[in-house]
Amino acid sequence: MVKKDRTTEHGLTGGSRRALNHGAAAVVLAVSCGVPSAVAAVTAQEPVVLRPPEPTGSHAVGRVDLELVDESRGHPWVEGSERRELMLSVWYPARKGGVGPRAPYASGAVGDYLLSQVEKVGLSRDAVDIGASRANARLGADVAADAGSLPVVLYSHGFNQTRYQATAQLEELASQGYVVVAMDHPYESIAVELADGRVVRSAVPEQMGATEMYREAIGVRQDDARFVLDMLEQAADGAGASALGSAVEGADGAGEVPPGLAGAMDLSSVGMFGHSAGGFTAAELMVVDDRIDAGADLDGSIGYHVPDEVWGRSNTNGSDRPFMIMGGGWSSAGYPHTSRESPDWEMFRAASTGPTVEVYLEEGEHMSFIDTQWYLHQLEEGADPSGPAWERTVDASIGTIGPERSVAAQRAYLTAFFDEYLRGEERPLLDGPSPEHPDAELIDPPA
Repeated sequence: MVKKDRTTEHGLTGGSRRALNHGAAAVVLAVSCGVPSAVAAVTAQEPVVLRPPEPTGSHAVGRVDLELVDESRGHPWVEGSERRELMLSVWYPARKGGVGPRAPYASGAVGDYLLSQVEKVGLSRDAVDIGASRANARLGADVAADAGSLPVVLYSHGFNQTRYQATAQLEELASQGYVVVAMDHPYESIAVELADGRVVRSAVPEQMGATEMYREAIGVRQDDARFVLDMLEQAADGAGASALGSAVEGADGAGEVPPGLAGAMDLSSVGMFGHSAGGFTAAELMVVDDRIDAGADLDGSIGYHVPDEVWGRSNTNGSDRPFMIMGGGWSSAGYPHTSRESPDWEMFRAASTGPTVEVYLEEGEHMSFIDTQWYLHQLEEGADPSGPAWERTVDASIGTIGPERSVAAQRAYLTAFFDEYLRGEERPLLDGPSPEHPDAELIDPPA
């Protein structure tokens, strides 16, 4: 492979930004590098209405937003906190022809944040109509009667991100017959809007060192996921919707858990995946919680500080169950971001006794693996920004891979991985190169 020149105006490659803080510098509609102030704001003639790519599975998709409260713990960064309030979005196979409203792409608080970030990529705030932006899922839609028993997949977002940012992936898995539970992690997410309207924003202590902060954050995330699993198990074991906390009723309605959702979940078949810090969270959790049957990491470093070799339990223990790593782009040293050159991934794969799958998108970058991949493209088409600064911004964030091909490949490999290791259905896509997805390369385990 020949190294591509991905240097930004700050002299940082996509890989070096990844190593700085495992995605902590990532924002939602802005990339993780700044845009020079000389870039003039661009205003679209008509505001861009964001719409995730339509899912390709056989099921329609429903969504319900929930609040769960863990009364046993607060948060180590928030003095006096005694309870942990978690917001979830649950995506699931829905009855076709449902009449419920389409779910908003993001909550109001997150939408406001998105608009504030639009200006950082050289666009005016009114270039995007975030209020009109909708997901494909319908709020509170009836569960598909023919869906059968549904495996459950948890999703953990990257640092300074939100649960909404993986909508394209979450909707796809739901359309393929999974219940997907996306968690927000309050106080390190950019914004979490609670059921009563309060907004919780990032509260990272300024005096805390990056490695110490990251270790605490990953520990809290694991506790979040374990609590969510506990509540899902209670719901599936007979407690029903009452174990799923409070359903959130927004301006679009849908304030109840759909009948049959709790009973449709198969908690004997559970997966977990995440982007950046969320992927590391999945790897760490699988060391201590055997309820996770298969995990996946979307371009997340495995370790608390890779350059200083501050490793996690998953580096030395690996995984004794199936795990997939999906990466893209290049490291700060100019190498492809794969386990062949990344010591954290190499250690993890070498220590793992379960099956490992690694997928590499050479022309991708760190933010390719969330919704940034498709909505930067929609902004480019609808708002028509131009100039070298915009081009460098896009290149550093999502690389040069075509958005449709990138999203299609990620969806295909995620689905194939969970199909094979949660459903037991063999998927040849995981065995070798695919002419349908030429941008994806399967990386052999280290020798």
